[in-house]
Amino acid sequence: MSKISRREWLALAGASSAFGLSGCATTTSAHPETQPLQTLAAAKGMRFGSAMNAGQLNDARYREIMLRECSTMVAENEFKWYSVYPAPDVVNFEPADRLFAFAGENELTMRGHTLLWHREQYSPQWVNDLEFSSASETADFVEEKVARIVDRYGQGIYAWDVVNEAIDDETGVFRETSLSAKMGEGLIDHAFHVAKAHAPHARLVYNDFMSWETTSTAHRAGVLRFLERLLSRDVPLDGLGIQSHSNYEMPDEFTTDKQREWVAFCDEVAGMGLEMYITEFDVNDTQLKPDIGYRDALIASYTRDYFDLMLSYPQVKEVLAWGMVDDQNWLQGFLPRSDGVLKRPTLYDKDYKPKAVRNALASAFAAAPYRQPI
Repeated sequence: MSKISRREWLALAGASSAFGLSGCATTTSAHPETQPLQTLAAAKGMRFGSAMNAGQLNDARYREIMLRECSTMVAENEFKWYSVYPAPDVVNFEPADRLFAFAGENELTMRGHTLLWHREQYSPQWVNDLEFSSASETADFVEEKVARIVDRYGQGIYAWDVVNEAIDDETGVFRETSLSAKMGEGLIDHAFHVAKAHAPHARLVYNDFMSWETTSTAHRAGVLRFLERLLSRDVPLDGLGIQSHSNYEMPDEFTTDKQREWVAFCDEVAGMGLEMYITEFDVNDTQLKPDIGYRDALIASYTRDYFDLMLSYPQVKEVLAWGMVDDQNWLQGFLPRSDGVLKRPTLYDKDYKPKAVRNALASAFAAAPYRQPI
């Protein structure tokens, strides 16, 4: 796999001058694999955490990993509209409340995901079927749904993914839904303003899955245009959530050309004055041969390369894995392997043992420069 060095990354990003970095890594420990990820991240001004679902609250080993490794957490699906608002006259906060209580009881901070998933595929069908008579009627409907969630958790949520995946990943254009039919992109502006009014303390984030992969070229460009439009309209946007699912082009996915294109994208985001957050990290090994040693070594190498690059940006303030244990990760059912072999997309295996990818992330934290925390 063709690579460029971290020093070249820093030069490409203009990091030495624009970001005030020396280009030299600082090391937290000679043995970072022995320290909790939250400790290594905090030493460099970052949070580390993971997604968790309500079912995992009953899994003692999963809870143990969360409390050892994480300082923050995010609900996997329980804050999404299809969970909270499954039917027109039904409101279900019970699973979200249990996760929120777990975070509070164990002194974990919590991110909110997501107030508006702007994608019909993952919206309740009853919402997709709505026909609004006006932009005003739509705005009132969205405000009630967003404000109800934000108000319930108040100061207990330090950041919200206000809007998720509003840009079509194939075309790079704004998605159309029943909610945008009368409002267009004004729907997104409105959701952010409602979130700001009800959670003035919180970081407000646009979250999406654009990546370094060739298949993401149009997506990256569309997200940049979208962010520029939001900022030009004075939308209260603090940062971009970069999901960091790696799904399609393994094993040869982070080559020199792709690195350069990805650096150019991150430079644009940083140049807008936005923070960046790694919000949903995992690695899909669908295309890799089944040998576990081979898969683990390749994914660990990729992970170290990716995070050496991303953590060179002081705008990156936190890293969240999208789950911590292989057999409980959503990728087991997404783009399934044709050979039926269990995927290994997360930091811990099905027996709750840390993997090479976990230690690669630990080493990247240890080598990262310090940044001012949020």
